[in-house]
Amino acid sequence: MPRKLSKSRNVYAPASSSSSSHSTTNLLTPYPQNDGLPPFLTDGLPLPSLVVLDLDYTLWPFYSDCHPWPPLRALSGSVLSDRNGENFSFYKHVPIILHLLQVAGVKLAVASKSPVGDLCRGMLKMLRIPGGLPTSVEGFRRSPSTKGAAGAADGNGDGEGEEEDSSGKKTKTKGGGSSSGSGSGGGLTNEKGRKTIELFDGGLEIYEGTKLRHFEVIQRRTGIPYEEMLFFDDERPNLEVERVGVTMQLIRDGLDWEELEKGIQKWRANRGIA
Repeated sequence: MPRKLSKSRNVYAPASSSSSSHSTTNLLTPYPQNDGLPPFLTDGLPLPSLVVLDLDYTLWPFYSDCHPWPPLRALSGSVLSDRNGENFSFYKHVPIILHLLQVAGVKLAVASKSPVGDLCRGMLKMLRIPGGLPTSVEGFRRSPSTKGAAGAADGNGDGEGEEEDSSGKKTKTKGGGSSSGSGSGGGLTNEKGRKTIELFDGGLEIYEGTKLRHFEVIQRRTGIPYEEMLFFDDERPNLEVERVGVTMQLIRDGLDWEELEKGIQKWRANRGIA
């Protein structure tokens, strides 16, 4: 029996104009004692070369082949709606975690058994990483203005932009924001944000089969040794990937800062790193 669509509050949602609840500062609040940065990014110890992520109940709180009913449309950069009016988002901390890992030099990939790969790719194109974020780890120390991150947390700013549905059709919409390259604006990302799919430079393996098969393809594509990979997944049988040297962190209900830190510490322990 498939799990029900999660109704937990641990989901990513647009920030309202009267609240900074999704500002960069708020999303890093587990680490106020370290200038807002996770200690594993500042302790000088190695990070995995590649972080691989499952999708269902890891990046988002639903089964992609059971819960969304296409066609999907973007209500904002962080919320999609299906034909039944159900809304779908990432888990709350996922967008900032993905961005921070990338700026820390970690490659990202997806390994999912979902049988609806095209739908998943479509959702990863429509769901966006908020704009106005620092383009370096040190940039987060400087407590940048929350205007970019909070105002863009729903993928929108001022002005016009484009909205894309699951079929790839684009329509004009308000809130596209003004463009500023990642090298401008004091080292901040474009205010429009980025399609999440663009962050997965290690590739997307989304099809039925074993996770061992997924990792075989990912390893061949990236050339990264299995021992340099960290995998986050919510299903215990997928711990089989540890037989080839991958470190897997079994998570219960979504990727968050605590699970990320546990995974990195487990990966370091497996490598004999203090």
